[in-house]
Amino acid sequence: MIKFLDLQKINLVHQREIEERIINTFRSGWYLLGDEVKTFEENLLKYIGSKYAIGAANGLDALRLIFRAYIELGIMKPGDEVIVPANTYIASILALTDNGLVPVLVEPDVRNYNIDISGIEKKISEKTKGILIVHLYGRTVFSQELKNIAQKYNLKIVEDNAQAIGSEWKKIKTGNLGDAAGFSFYPGKNLGALGDAGGITTNDEELSKAIRALANYGSNQKYINIYKGLNSRLDEIQASVLDIKLKYIDEENQKRRQIAKRYTKEIINSEIILPEFPEDENEHVWHLFVIRTKQREKLQNYLTENKIQTLIHYPIPPHKQRAYKEWNEMSLPITEQIHNEVLSLPISPVMDESEVGVVIEKLNLFK
Repeated sequence: MIKFLDLQKINLVHQREIEERIINTFRSGWYLLGDEVKTFEENLLKYIGSKYAIGAANGLDALRLIFRAYIELGIMKPGDEVIVPANTYIASILALTDNGLVPVLVEPDVRNYNIDISGIEKKISEKTKGILIVHLYGRTVFSQELKNIAQKYNLKIVEDNAQAIGSEWKKIKTGNLGDAAGFSFYPGKNLGALGDAGGITTNDEELSKAIRALANYGSNQKYINIYKGLNSRLDEIQASVLDIKLKYIDEENQKRRQIAKRYTKEIINSEIILPEFPEDENEHVWHLFVIRTKQREKLQNYLTENKIQTLIHYPIPPHKQRAYKEWNEMSLPITEQIHNEVLSLPISPVMDESEVGVVIEKLNLFK
C-alpha cells in the first residue's frame, strides 16, 4: 500500500535528533514554558521573518487567540464581521464564531482553491473588521490588491497558515504577510509535532503581549490575571521536536514540489483536473496535492484496489455542516463543486520515485 502520508517514516528520518532532545527535555524537569519553547519561538520568528512568535496548544487555538486579542484590545468586538473563504476547513470558521465574530463567506477561485480576492470588496460592510485568508493546501494567497483593500477599509489581515509554512509571496514568507498568522503543527502538517501544537506570528508588539497572556490563563505574571484567558500553551517536548524539524522544512518542502511537478507533468488523464502549478514555485509547499474529478468515488475505489491510499479534503463545506445549520440553505456553487470533486493524492518528503511513478501510472489508466 502506498500510504497517503507515512508519518512514522517521516519522523524516523529525524529519530536520533528527536530522541536525544526529548531525553534532555525529560531530564531537565521543566515541561512547560521553558527553554525549549523559547528556543523554538525564537527560531520560528527568524524563519518567518516576524518580530514575535508565540507557541499555542494547537492551530485552532492559535487563530482563536489572535481574534480574542483583537477583541481585548478594542480593535474588534463581538458582532463584527470577518471575511473568510467559503471552502476552508471548519477550524477557520470556528475561530471566529468562538469569539462572537460573524464569518462572511467568499467563494474561492476554482483555479487555485484560494479565496477569490476579486470577490472580497463587495462583501465588505460597516461591520467588517478583518479578512482571514487561508493558504489552502499549501498555496499562498496574497496580492497588492488584497493589501489595498485592507488599507482602504482599515481591515486586519489574519493568515490561517496551518498548511503553508515555508511558502512565499515575493520572497516574503506566509506568516509575515498580514497583521498576524496562526499555525497548526498537527502531526500531518509539513512541520508536524508528535501531537497537537500550534503557534502565532506577528509584528505587533501589543498584540503579541495580549496573545501570550491570553494563552496563559490571561496572565503575564503568575497569579495576576488581566484577561479571562485560556490554557493554550505549547509544551516543552513538542517544542523540542518542532525545533529539530524546522531545520529541515525547506528541504522537505522542496521534495514535495518535485513530486507535484511530476504529477502535474505526467498525469495526462482527461478525467482528472490537476491543480495549477504556480509560475513562482515558492508560492506553494504542496501540503496537499488535490485533484478534481466528477467520478471521485469511482476513482478513489479504483486507487484503493490498486493499493494507493487517498483522502478527501474536505467532503462537506462549512455552510452545509450541521454545526452551522443557519447557513444550510445558502448557495455557494463553486465551493460546493470543489467539495464534491476533490481528492488528495499521496505526497510527502519520504515518497520515493517508484511510488510516485505507480500513482501516475494508475491514474493514467483510469477510465
